[in-house]
Amino acid sequence: MAKGLEQGIEQFLVKTEPFYAEVNGEIGLFKAAAASKMPVMLKGPTGCGKTRFVQHMAYKLGRPLITVACHEDLTASDLVGRFLLKGEETVWVDGPLTLGVKHGAIVYLDEIVEARKDTTVIIHPLSDDRRLLPIEKKGQMIEAVDDFLLVISYNPGYQSVLKDLKQSTKQRFMAIEFTYPPRDLEVRIIEREAGVDKEIAVGLVTVGEKVRNLKNHGLEEGVSTRLLIYAGELIGQGVSPTTACEAAIIRPITDDADMQRSLREIVTAVF
Repeated sequence: MAKGLEQGIEQFLVKTEPFYAEVNGEIGLFKAAAASKMPVMLKGPTGCGKTRFVQHMAYKLGRPLITVACHEDLTASDLVGRFLLKGEETVWVDGPLTLGVKHGAIVYLDEIVEARKDTTVIIHPLSDDRRLLPIEKKGQMIEAVDDFLLVISYNPGYQSVLKDLKQSTKQRFMAIEFTYPPRDLEVRIIEREAGVDKEIAVGLVTVGEKVRNLKNHGLEEGVSTRLLIYAGELIGQGVSPTTACEAAIIRPITDDADMQRSLREIVTAVF
């Protein structure tokens, strides 16, 4: 890493390798994009491994990872930086995007569609061949160093007229599509991450598959691999499978009493 890094950038290095099981060639695609300084968009449902994938790739590439959880109150200043009073002085403090641009980090804007439209516009000159970040308050234009990589994620399942990415934003990124892992791989992931035996992992994946089949039949979204792991962890702590599935799967994904009953029947049939 270059000398003279701003104090504290090292804290964003991923020190230990996060477990990630490749599904469909996404590791090679990401490496090729990073080598080409090409911005990356990760598309897929909640809890299917997008964030873990970025952490894994930051470790593999040896680059700091700065993650920003986007929300509707996120301003351009939250990303770029702002002037702050320190004692009697006014000092400039870089935001996460500026830090990444200067020091060659991967900046991951998680659920970018949640951010305000006027905020997402500032990433446009960064996500084309200019690779520039305008800092209007300082009257500066910063060119991104070679190792800087912009990564965004969003869940197309929640898109609407009000919450979707503009084509002018989408068409600046190469896209990697994520979905839930194939059955055998998801079993292995749950075994490893939740620390349960194969029989329990197979049962949880079976529940997951049956619940996902109810998407568009009363459920907005299928159950994520993350929630299946939570259920496994509860089972590993001695909680009964039906109680663990109630707490980690049924209650989080729906408030509808009829749908909850249907999900309980699935769990009871499996366990």
